Amino acid sequence: MMSRPRLAVAALMAALVACAVGPNYKRPTPPSAPGYGSASVPAQTETVAAADQGSSAQRLVIGIDIPGQWWTLFQSPKLSRLVDQALKGNPNVAAAEAALRQAHELYSAQRSAYLPLVQGSFGGARSEFPTSTLTSPTVAPSSIYSLYTAELSLSYAPDVFGVTRRTLEAARAGVESTRFQLEAAYLTLTSNVVVSAVQEASLRGQIAATERLLQLQQHLTDTVRQQRSLGTASDLDVLAQESAQAQTAQTLPPLQKQLAQTRDALTALLGRLPSEEPEETFALDELMLPMELPVSLPSQLVTQRPDVRQAEENLHAASAEVGVAIGNMLPQFSIDADLGSSALKLGQLFGPYTRFWDFGASLTQTLFDAGALLHRRRAADAALDQAGAQYRAAVILACQNVADTLHALQSDADALTASSQADRAAKRTFDLAQRQSELGTISLLAVLSAEQAYQQAQLSQVQAQANRFADTAGLFQALGGGWWNRSMGASQ
Repeated sequence: MMSRPRLAVAALMAALVACAVGPNYKRPTPPSAPGYGSASVPAQTETVAAADQGSSAQRLVIGIDIPGQWWTLFQSPKLSRLVDQALKGNPNVAAAEAALRQAHELYSAQRSAYLPLVQGSFGGARSEFPTSTLTSPTVAPSSIYSLYTAELSLSYAPDVFGVTRRTLEAARAGVESTRFQLEAAYLTLTSNVVVSAVQEASLRGQIAATERLLQLQQHLTDTVRQQRSLGTASDLDVLAQESAQAQTAQTLPPLQKQLAQTRDALTALLGRLPSEEPEETFALDELMLPMELPVSLPSQLVTQRPDVRQAEENLHAASAEVGVAIGNMLPQFSIDADLGSSALKLGQLFGPYTRFWDFGASLTQTLFDAGALLHRRRAADAALDQAGAQYRAAVILACQNVADTLHALQSDADALTASSQADRAAKRTFDLAQRQSELGTISLLAVLSAEQAYQQAQLSQVQAQANRFADTAGLFQALGGGWWNRSMGASQ
């Protein structure tokens, strides 16, 4: 049975080991805001709907979960295929994954500080001593001798004030921060692929509408020239029509340049060189608009956004570093022990009278360092304040992103409704002009002008549809992308 003094010493040591100096980390209180100001929505509402592709009503539902593969809601196998290829081939994601593995291994290495360090050594030396001035250090008859030593050394630093614990706490928070950095890389990559595909589809639609406009304007130009030759149109009419055609032609090369650059950007997102451009191409009529859109309240948003979670883990690490700085100002304890054997001949090692051992403990307290430890403590406090401010900034930015996207979605729906109405009106005008032309009541020039107005309305509608698709993807990104629902990913 353990004696009372030993029991008391053991209890005291356990109490010392159990304590850890510095602040105990507490997660920040989530925002209590009920919504996003003027962008807030009721528990379930709908955006404005139009009657064309990409123009259906979308329901904004508070609290519904976000699927891990949210891009599949656009119901495009080609898009899903490209996102999967990007996740496998993008070098930025590969770098973030390697950084996570590195952080985890460094944390595992740091955990060894909880256990003693045991080292083994073996050495041999050939020596000679001056017999005329010194007494022989050995029993060897000759002044030249060999000495062999085998030794085990043990060193251990008890975590009396919790410095090791705080150091590991900071390291673990660093691992979590790196993990959420990887989640942010996943989210950014998938969002960029979706937005790039939508941008490509939009540009292809705009290019097609512009080329059709150029054909119509060329026909108009030819018609006006014929009318001038007949004397029914003036040179001013011809010049005006040629100027309109040139202005439309001027808009086509920038669209083609944007399309080529978008394809290059999409190829780079896949982790490929420009010569390895993917075969998949996109058009707006191949994408389906998700009907139900999630909206998370600010209190839930802070647990979903990877950048906010990363800032929170940085705050956790900074809190633990304060404890490390405080602990370094306190006495440092260490225990050391050695066990071995030393002999003049290799075969005599571990024989009688060759063994040696020692055991000791030490306490070290810094008495003067010109204030270095104090300044490090103050620096840790400042770093904690900085991390707290950065966390608040990340929360504000996250809420701003959601509010901006909600505003954009409502505006996109309104704009698409207006452009759809304009498109239908232009289509009715064009159909009526065609019927009147068949009856001979209006000229071909009037028909071509009506079709030109219809094509311009279609061009505006393509842009409005693309904006709605892109902002829908932006909402999923602003809400965190559902990384917590992925079966495989940085969470594992």
